[in-house]
Amino acid sequence: MSLKKKIKFLLINNRLTVTLVHRLLSLFSRTVRLTVENDGPILELLASGHNVLIASWHQRFFVGFYLPVHFRRPLCIMISQSRDGDFISEVVRRIGWLPIRGSSSRGGKKALREMIEALTTCGLGAHIVDGPTGPPRIIKAGLIALAQQAGAVICPGYAAFEKPWIFDSWDRFMIPKPFSRVYITFGELEILPRECNSDEFEELRKSIEEKMIRRYAALEDYWTGSADDATS
Repeated sequence: MSLKKKIKFLLINNRLTVTLVHRLLSLFSRTVRLTVENDGPILELLASGHNVLIASWHQRFFVGFYLPVHFRRPLCIMISQSRDGDFISEVVRRIGWLPIRGSSSRGGKKALREMIEALTTCGLGAHIVDGPTGPPRIIKAGLIALAQQAGAVICPGYAAFEKPWIFDSWDRFMIPKPFSRVYITFGELEILPRECNSDEFEELRKSIEEKMIRRYAALEDYWTGSADDATS
């Protein structure tokens, strides 16, 4: 590891930095004007004892900051075992998330088992379906496997940012600018069979992926006056 990276991890992976970042994010989040719609089906499922797994693109997952407060309960989520993941997991834990460490490339099997256990315990979780390194907008197999084994209903989550900062990253990650508006909505519930063959598995994966791509294409017009089309 280079000296530059060693200094970076030394600076960010300590309690003081985690506390500072958490407090800054908390202050920042209060400047954003948030609207949440179509969460009723999720609340009904949770009230009846069902497990729900929210599916999200990596690009829009900044809105995850608001979900534990909105749903008034912790959500479990898988975060990579990288050193950046060490820092992120400590921050999101303070927000109200239950981080499970692992990814498709490292510690995946153990993390999947722990995510299944956490999801069946707390009832609500989220999965970044194209993370941690892409390619963007391609759902990986972990979403279907996790939902099936945890007996969870998949619910895609969508976010439209009025005035985002867009980073030069693999997914063009977005953060809403202060005092701008953010719209969060939830899509069609996906109830999966507990078992399926490889062809059926791929058909499910591709179907959810295509629905999310189409819905996000509609949401691109949300702040330009075409909200009726975007929310239908």
